[in-house]
Amino acid sequence: ADVAYLRSVLPSTTEDAFFDYLATLDASEVTVSAVPEGSIVFARVPFLQVKGPLLVVQLLETSLLCLVSYASLVATNAARFRLLASPDVKLIEMGLRRAQGPDGALSASKYSYIGGFDYTSNVLAGKLYGVPVRGTIAHSFIMSFTSLEEVQPRELPPLAGGEPADLPALAESWLGRDFQGLLDTYCVKRSGLPNFCAVALALHQLGYRAIGLRLDSGDLAQQSKEIRQVLRACAAHFQVPWFETIPIAVSNDISEQSLEEFRREGSEINMIGVGMNLVTCPLQPSLGCVYKLVEVNGSPCFKLTEDEQKMTIPGTKTIYRLYDAAGHPFMDLMALEEEPSPSAGQEVVVRVLGRLGEANKVVPTTVEPLHRTYFRDGQVCEPLPSLPEVRSHAQASLSLLRPVHRQLREPQPYPVRPPHATHCQYTPRNPARR
Repeated sequence: ADVAYLRSVLPSTTEDAFFDYLATLDASEVTVSAVPEGSIVFARVPFLQVKGPLLVVQLLETSLLCLVSYASLVATNAARFRLLASPDVKLIEMGLRRAQGPDGALSASKYSYIGGFDYTSNVLAGKLYGVPVRGTIAHSFIMSFTSLEEVQPRELPPLAGGEPADLPALAESWLGRDFQGLLDTYCVKRSGLPNFCAVALALHQLGYRAIGLRLDSGDLAQQSKEIRQVLRACAAHFQVPWFETIPIAVSNDISEQSLEEFRREGSEINMIGVGMNLVTCPLQPSLGCVYKLVEVNGSPCFKLTEDEQKMTIPGTKTIYRLYDAAGHPFMDLMALEEEPSPSAGQEVVVRVLGRLGEANKVVPTTVEPLHRTYFRDGQVCEPLPSLPEVRSHAQASLSLLRPVHRQLREPQPYPVRPPHATHCQYTPRNPARR
């Protein structure tokens, strides 16, 4: 069917032999090596290496870039939010309504989890990928009620057993008790917070615990502090110790700047829901991954262009990550496949890309080859990790980076170097003839 379709759109003069050839293409001749999913990859480090017949690997270009670019972009964006949030703050991905279609939303939920988010509000992502799901009541649900008479059923049996109680009436009775409420469908301080406290105390009376509250407008940091004061007052006044630890969740166009403000001002926020600024990646809407030919039939090749950033580094390469004595990665070494691998404790002479005369010496404590072969002879040949395992690997990789590389404002560039002996930087004397 695919060949028939191509016949219908290609010129009628296309030779039959071409279509016969297309029918013989076999992806089992392709070998794919990659940096394990969830690993930190830096600029100019190839994280996928594809070997096989030229036409087959050319056909894979668009699909592979589509699969890895958005996923890497969202995981990176999620990791930035994770680094900005306090370690004890939970992050919820809430971007389904703003994502680029349902497929983009599912990818965003999955890769936000890898990047460090704890939950998703996308229930389908929970079903398909096992991402933990969390959500809150919608404004429209609260607004759909005009009186307590519409609440049905009204009765809730105590958790320990016994006669059911009229929960709305019980909550109303708590509103008349001696406490002052300083959540936002109508007004946080005048209706939302007092009503929440009343319902939570009524639930406590029956043996249940309220699981949290959400703020979705206004000065979230300041409101969280005021709400925490009220919860603590209730806990002390009514002898309900757990009340002061009720989680406070916030949403409302949360950005990196929002998280910075929360930390700077000090807040009582326990959970943060991020939507549009996570899944659409407004700070960098696309990731410029590229897929370049570096060797044909054993001969290295490279792209020579007026734009230095588009120049490729020729030859099939192996990547090694070098670690110092403290266990931090300090350099990625990019060597040709046929070159001997560096060894722990052995001096390595490296040079700066584009500066052939500059070289320095490093002595790694640990050397880690980054690439593993995942696909060969038509079969997956390396066990694929589960999503939680990928997430754990990503978080561990981030934690190993030195703070100067991990900081979001003006980070120190992480060095990627070739060995001094590597002939993968060419300076052609006559560029027009190459």
